[in-house]
Amino acid sequence: MTAYRDSSLRANAPAPLVQRRTSQTNAVRALLRLVHQCSRGLAGLAAAGALLVLTGCGFNDFQRLDEQTRASWSEVLNQYQRRADLVPNIVATVKGEAAFEQETLTRVIEARSRATAIQVTPETLNDPQALARFQAAQGELGGALSRLLVVAEQYPNLKANQGFADLRVQLEGTENRITVARNAYIAAVAQYNVLARSFPSNLTAMVMGYEVKPNFSVANEAALAAPPVVDFNKK
Repeated sequence: MTAYRDSSLRANAPAPLVQRRTSQTNAVRALLRLVHQCSRGLAGLAAAGALLVLTGCGFNDFQRLDEQTRASWSEVLNQYQRRADLVPNIVATVKGEAAFEQETLTRVIEARSRATAIQVTPETLNDPQALARFQAAQGELGGALSRLLVVAEQYPNLKANQGFADLRVQLEGTENRITVARNAYIAAVAQYNVLARSFPSNLTAMVMGYEVKPNFSVANEAALAAPPVVDFNKK
């Protein structure tokens, strides 16, 4: 009897009451939709905020300096390759000189072979050991060539050979280009590493995985490339 009365009351409920309940239901649904839209909007704002934070903490600078180091490294490789390409012509010219010091010539040939045998990959820039091996090999070739030029001074025919003189000028110019290119790379890596170590850009480096790059050791490179002292009075 009670159930019948309740259903009867609902069936006979005034129209305004039904409309009021329908309006409340629609309002709840609208509120839920608004909450959902707001949550999506907040997520978007959070993502945009994170992007702005990264931008303000050196993200774009990391991209710029990373590209700069790669470009500088390419120029270093270009100049080292230019030097390696000159060696066969220099060796061929020197071989034409009778009784030229064979040991010096052999050292140049072997040093070039070791320098060009090293496989240089993009990972070399982030591997201190690989960069050190590359640096040592190039330094050894530079030292061997310096010794050859010193020894060549003792051979009047070589000094008078115009072809050898031209090759010598090209080699000296290439050595200067190598120095310029290497110094540019050292400066580019230094800028990158300062950014990677400085606050707050170091936070971006940790988040994005930007590690400090190894660099040329200027002192060691200079020592390796220094012309050797040749004493012709030794017996």
